[in-house]
Amino acid sequence: MRLFIAEKPEIANAIADAIGGQWTDKGGYKEKGDDVVTWCYGHMLALKEPEDYDREKFARWSFEQLPYCVLPAQRKLKGGSSDKQTRIIRDLLKKADTVVNAGDTDEEGQLLIDELLRYYNYTKPVMRIWFSVNNKKIVTKALQNIKSNKEYEHLGFKAEARAIADQLFGVNLSRAYTLAAGGYTTLTVGRVQSPILGMVVRRDRENASHTKSYYYTIEADLVVNGMSFKARYRPTANDSVDDARRLDDESQALSIVKACQGKTVTILKAVTAKKSTPPPLPYNINKLQQDASTLYGFRPDKTLKITQDLREKHRAITYNRSDCQYLSDEQFEDAAGTLSVMANCPVVASLAANADASIKGRVFDSSKVSAHHAIVPTDEQIDWQRFSGDEKNIYELIAKLYAIQFYPPNLYDETKLEVDIDGFTFYVTARVDTDLGYKKVWGSNSSSDDEDNEDGENAGSVSADLRSLTDGMKGSCTDCQSQKKETKPLPLYTMKSLLNDLTRAAKYVKNKSLAAKLKEKDKDKKGESGGIGTSATRSAIIGNLLDRGFITEKGKNVVSTDLGQKFYDTLDDIIKYPDMSAIWYEQQKQIESLDDVEVFITNMMKQVVEPEIERLKSVQLQVTQTYPCPICTRPMVRLKSSHGYFWGCTGWNDTANPCKHTMNDKDGVPTEREPKPAQNLSEFDCKKCGKKLILRKGISKAGKPYRFFGCSGFPKCKTNYDEVNGVPKYE
Repeated sequence: MRLFIAEKPEIANAIADAIGGQWTDKGGYKEKGDDVVTWCYGHMLALKEPEDYDREKFARWSFEQLPYCVLPAQRKLKGGSSDKQTRIIRDLLKKADTVVNAGDTDEEGQLLIDELLRYYNYTKPVMRIWFSVNNKKIVTKALQNIKSNKEYEHLGFKAEARAIADQLFGVNLSRAYTLAAGGYTTLTVGRVQSPILGMVVRRDRENASHTKSYYYTIEADLVVNGMSFKARYRPTANDSVDDARRLDDESQALSIVKACQGKTVTILKAVTAKKSTPPPLPYNINKLQQDASTLYGFRPDKTLKITQDLREKHRAITYNRSDCQYLSDEQFEDAAGTLSVMANCPVVASLAANADASIKGRVFDSSKVSAHHAIVPTDEQIDWQRFSGDEKNIYELIAKLYAIQFYPPNLYDETKLEVDIDGFTFYVTARVDTDLGYKKVWGSNSSSDDEDNEDGENAGSVSADLRSLTDGMKGSCTDCQSQKKETKPLPLYTMKSLLNDLTRAAKYVKNKSLAAKLKEKDKDKKGESGGIGTSATRSAIIGNLLDRGFITEKGKNVVSTDLGQKFYDTLDDIIKYPDMSAIWYEQQKQIESLDDVEVFITNMMKQVVEPEIERLKSVQLQVTQTYPCPICTRPMVRLKSSHGYFWGCTGWNDTANPCKHTMNDKDGVPTEREPKPAQNLSEFDCKKCGKKLILRKGISKAGKPYRFFGCSGFPKCKTNYDEVNGVPKYE
């Protein structure tokens, strides 16, 4: 039996479709002759936590148990809804003569299947199929080019090293920092999480410490050949300028204005070029999260959850965690069918119906498709009425960006002038639309729209038709003015700008020589240039920083809290800057085997984790304010349950003098809980525990109201009795 194990169901279906013939659905896998296809739901295994190895030893945090490191690292079943599918894969492996790894075409995709094979000790031949688009032609070609899995195993080992290192880095340093700060609040550390916190804290401080200064712009009103327009002076190497190459000397600015006023104008250079702007590309998850935050105020993790439901529950969109904004050339064939389906969706019907499916734009470029392609609608019929309001909003964004690919580009003529006024050179750029193209139907609410900078490259841009002007033409300067402008601080982060900065975090490394390494990691990724984290993980990491109170949303801005700033100040530079990701990338390039994985982990522990633990053992970090228990005065500690955060007395497990007082959490501060309302006890007793019964109301399965007697000892005693004529029916 040849067993294909795919990373997700849609890949398994694409393989079955490409092989062809009649397949029998067996529930969890499909079968045809000697071929079987089954699938995972992402990672089916997880690394064991310290408590999984020794609960008694690791459940209570202490410096004595650090540093923690178990090699080789062991895995466990993730549990939950995926367990059934894991058992199906296990049983199929027992029968398989050959396995074909059909994970995604990246390091994580390789590991996802390989770790299952190692977990179940599969020793028979393993092959690898390699394709990133579920198009029948592409998959058929990939089936004809199946290779040995050994040619790809090194990719999985790199992902393995990163996963183990991330866990050990986080487990060890989170415990060490928490203990060094007294253990009153959990202080989590992560290779990606901590640099993100660092970026937010540093931005807040740069914004707050901004020193006001001034610069000057000069604009001239010109008339040439009967046409009036404005031109902007661009400072030269001889001018006094600031770091942004803006005039910073008022007297010099006024001198230029005076010299140009009323003088003759000569066009030194006039160039008109035909240009075009294509429609904005479809979404990847990062861009989608940016727009969802701007338009609807959604947190990144909320947007990810909505797209997961759109994909799995409604089958309305393609893979939702993609970091790519392109589609393969072969997917162009699907356009007509997808647009036809979209034409039945109210919010995008007109845009889809008027789209031209024969237009093959820049989005269709197989060379730019990575492990996944852009997030686009599927060609499956959808039931719009079953969508929630949030699902409708996100689907509309995705669908509109796909539909706009089938509209023509915006065509325009751009004229650039260099103008001399009394020896000073001014510049102007003018554009005239010759065909609005997609802009006839497209607004400006997409993350793909560029933002103009009035003092940057777009300075001096005008909406005027200057195409008839040529070199040597003369005119006059009717007015010239200088404007005094105030420098602006770096703006506080918004969720959109933070997500965008995470794709180019290389510019924030402490050791600038490492920036190139981080950029090299993303050399084949469009839209990423030295990013940290992945499109699939950033939302959860930002969510964790928000939930733990290190950062918060203040209006449209994302800012650090007092806790986040104090925690940041205790962190070592190697932790709070993105340098670690660059160092790991460089070291992981050498990984080719499991032995290499262990060498990498051992070195990471010795060079980073162990020295930091030793340092923290001898310091007392002042990160959080301590709050005494109102009952026994011992410190309260902030904890998290399935219902959210709360505070508990640290004396809860003191065998001699226990205190189990708990309090509510309000913005990181303990507050007393509202007293529970007095229970309306009846005169009747519970026959099981002897406590009084309470007359309660309920709703039957048929939807009808009814009354019953429940024990006041609930939830410890869950006994209840039917109510008959106002009394409990004990029999």
